[in-house]
Amino acid sequence: MKQNKLKRIFALVVAATISATVLVGCGDDSKKSETDEQVLTYNLGADSKTLDPALNAAVDGGIVLSNAFEGLCRTDENDKAIAGGAESWTISDDQLTYTFKLREDAKWSNGDAVTAHDYEYAWKRVLNPATGAEYAYQMYYIEGAEAYNTGSGSEDAVGVKALDDYTLEVKLHAPTSYFLELTAFPCYFPVNKKVVEADSEWATKVDTYVSNGPFKMTEWNLKDSLVFVRNDNYYNKDEVKLDKLVMKMVTDETSAFATFKAGDFDMIDVVPTSEIEAGLKDGTFVTYPNLGTYFLVVNTTGENASDDVKKALSDKKVRQALNLAIDRDSIVKNVTKGGQIPAYSYVPEGIPGADDKDFASKEYFKSSGDVDAAKKLLEEAGYKDGEGFPTITLLYNQEGAHGDVMQAIADMWKKNLGINVSLSQQEWKVFQQTREDKNYQIARHGWVGDYVDPMTFLDMWTSTSSLNYSGFASEEYDNLIESAIKETDATKRDELMHQAEDILMDEMPAIPIYYYTQTKGIQPYVKDVRVSPLGFIYFDKAYIDGK
Repeated sequence: MKQNKLKRIFALVVAATISATVLVGCGDDSKKSETDEQVLTYNLGADSKTLDPALNAAVDGGIVLSNAFEGLCRTDENDKAIAGGAESWTISDDQLTYTFKLREDAKWSNGDAVTAHDYEYAWKRVLNPATGAEYAYQMYYIEGAEAYNTGSGSEDAVGVKALDDYTLEVKLHAPTSYFLELTAFPCYFPVNKKVVEADSEWATKVDTYVSNGPFKMTEWNLKDSLVFVRNDNYYNKDEVKLDKLVMKMVTDETSAFATFKAGDFDMIDVVPTSEIEAGLKDGTFVTYPNLGTYFLVVNTTGENASDDVKKALSDKKVRQALNLAIDRDSIVKNVTKGGQIPAYSYVPEGIPGADDKDFASKEYFKSSGDVDAAKKLLEEAGYKDGEGFPTITLLYNQEGAHGDVMQAIADMWKKNLGINVSLSQQEWKVFQQTREDKNYQIARHGWVGDYVDPMTFLDMWTSTSSLNYSGFASEEYDNLIESAIKETDATKRDELMHQAEDILMDEMPAIPIYYYTQTKGIQPYVKDVRVSPLGFIYFDKAYIDGK
């Protein structure tokens, strides 16, 4: 590899794994005036599809949940597990049985005690087929979980059991080195069994939105804002400095930026591309590592498409041609302008392998593209110079600058392959459902790791994964992933995952575009917000100083 790329990889590995979270500002808490109410207004930039821990599958919802709820573990500045709802735990010698001792002072925001029964209920609720949780597969590490979720096993056989009010036993079907980190992920959050069973719509109303984290909801203004206050029933409430956290839902980044400049927003999640250079220069914008890949997902089944589109997109040579016709270097340089790294694989840079080198060590394609090879593949598929190729629709959500990226890709396909592309956009909530229903041809997608391991990018493409929106199915791929999950030798495990990615990048149900960074607008008086490369933002230690 060229020296500049090696430096880039090293920098991201250090940022995303050795120091995988970043503190925004730092300062002495004694500077904060005790008479001033601590209020932070943050523009989330989205109206989340759901705020139910079992049903959420988006980063925006995950940010909300991670400040309202808390799992058995939390994560530290390196995204490693530390004590959360559980004050301690033991692991059996065979690494299959975890016994968690819960904090007896942990309470729900309504004053109820948080018990092991709440965790058992919440986890089995995620796995219950009737719940329809997209993230149910993330619990397949648990003994009996996959069988229950797929209808071939019983709830009683799931390896999660409350031994008493404050002891939870979890049995895995194979050793999982990152299982403790998984317990800090939103789908593993507990829910108040009594509240949820009493009202199936509990997660849509302020009065019933009972949580166990540092903040509790007090207002929900549809399509406008969520208002949280410090949860006085939180066991660690004395460490929470904010009195109020307001999460706004302004989806237009230009409008959000104007409000930020006016001083009415203290932090914005997304910034206009045109303002990035100036914002980074004057210090109001900060770019953080983001362990994720921005990509296109292809509906390989042809479901809900005409016969000619189905024929084209079900041919892997067509998908390979589409991939090679994209100049990612140009997109990153001229369109996104946020320090993103042009992709050359699906698993992004920033995850160390068993050999301590970056797992993303294989260049599957040139980030600048290969137009000649793309033309040849398209000709082999029966569409020389694009003749006879149907017009395809490229779908994206309207929030953010996705339209600019999609337009650039459409122009490249037209220029390089002679393919006509129709662009279509939808509001975020609608778009997510459309993609999930496979009611699209090619769509924008993106994935940020749930934990620092290649598996978080690979297991979503198994044939049984509810997050596999492409319809891609490969028995060989499924077997490799299953073998990797069970493999305890780190080197062999990496080899299996590399073989799986080889299949993924040959079949191309996903066309990687770039590896994410995250540039956010943060006023200088905002201190100690933690921005994780996994996409979450934590406000439990944040405060305002000098506004």
